[in-house]
Amino acid sequence: MKKIIDYRKLLGVNKEAELQELKTVYRSLMKTWHPDKFQDSAEDKQAAEDKSKTIIEAYHFLVSIAPETLNRSIEEYSHTTANSGILDFEYKAQVLKIHFADGNVYEYFDVPKEVYRKLINADSPGRFARRHIFNNYVYRSINKLVATA
Repeated sequence: MKKIIDYRKLLGVNKEAELQELKTVYRSLMKTWHPDKFQDSAEDKQAAEDKSKTIIEAYHFLVSIAPETLNRSIEEYSHTTANSGILDFEYKAQVLKIHFADGNVYEYFDVPKEVYRKLINADSPGRFARRHIFNNYVYRSINKLVATA
């Protein structure tokens, strides 16, 4: 997904970056781009503010999809995807958001439109998703984002 690639490029990390590396890179970039360092010009300060917001967003996004983060919640994720029915789903720009009956919500990235069409037309969306979506795409929990925000 373009968003993932852009965020990794912004932070200068690769796909295998661990949480500690993300944190170190994030802190370093925030020291460089903190708006308080740009007091000479209102333009520069605004540019630094915009850049720092983008860095923060990139960091939080990459942390939410990092293998270490996903491994910590794999038991809950597996339980939800195996035992909880799908209440609703929405699709926009190759991001599929699925709402489960147990209250969990997950986003799946880089889901082709054709896979979404097949999900809509499936006799059992839950069975289709278990076979073709849940373990095939990068995902993150939306509930965790709301809880930590």
